[in-house]
Amino acid sequence: MIQATDRILIQAHPNGLSLKLHVQPKSAQNRIVGLHGDALKLKLTAPPVEGAANKACLEVLAQALSIPKSCLEITAGQSSRLKKIFIRCSPAEAARIRRHLEELARI
Repeated sequence: MIQATDRILIQAHPNGLSLKLHVQPKSAQNRIVGLHGDALKLKLTAPPVEGAANKACLEVLAQALSIPKSCLEITAGQSSRLKKIFIRCSPAEAARIRRHLEELARI
């Protein structure tokens, strides 16, 4: 099931959730800044070189959602600013993460 929440698309899966991220590398600080279209926008200090921005992307998102990095996977957009992220979690945890993503989208 795909659900639009303040224009952010969060897709439910049997083993978790997926969402779109728009990543802006080489920014002044690491932070989530709201929406970019239907994607959550994430600014990163890391450059888009040798996977540094991808690694930072997962670290910042894991910290923001209070989940381990091992629960996150980039499933599309490895070399693009637009990425699809899979969040591996239980159904109960998915509800908490969905609410938190909704709050982050409103920043």
